Amino acid sequence: MAGSSAPSGLVVLTDRWQARRPLPEVVAAAVAGGARWVVLREKDLPRADRAALAAELRPILTEAGGTLIVAGPDPLDGDAVHLPAAGPYPPPRHGLVGRSCHDEAELRRLTTEDYATLSPVFPSRTKPGYGPPLHQPGLSELIQVSPVPVLALGGIESPDQVHACLAAGARGVAVLGAVMRAEDPTEAVTTLMTPTLRGREG
Repeated sequence: MAGSSAPSGLVVLTDRWQARRPLPEVVAAAVAGGARWVVLREKDLPRADRAALAAELRPILTEAGGTLIVAGPDPLDGDAVHLPAAGPYPPPRHGLVGRSCHDEAELRRLTTEDYATLSPVFPSRTKPGYGPPLHQPGLSELIQVSPVPVLALGGIESPDQVHACLAAGARGVAVLGAVMRAEDPTEAVTTLMTPTLRGREG
């Protein structure tokens, strides 16, 4: 595919509106818990503000051997992006390119992407009413037709849910609310980083 190896293990998605502390603090705490992949969302911010935030978060991950991925086609001076299902097609060429997918049709549109997220796997407090949830059987079916590695996303808040996603064939899991809303993001990540998931990091 496009280049860098696809994300694995536990991937954290940011949402400063749900975070209990400033995003750099939450990301640093998540990295301390073992997270090595973070997707910077915050798409409502002006580009200059997002770029400044990316510049603040990137060294936190780089120091730990991790990667900051930016949601949208603009990598904000980095080389990793995560694109929405709606486009652009074909994807831009960067070091690492992911895309949000929700069904078989979207998976079949993938070309040079390195990975995809599939959501929602479980009912999500972040996006209530968004779905219907795939659950483990639906996730498994879609992973079997995906041309790229898949991260499970949506409503993942417990080790049992992580196990279900990995059993379905997911390369890893992506979480937002479970980390952003946590009193202790380090503990939240540590709890979700089951031994199986930790073994997939890298």
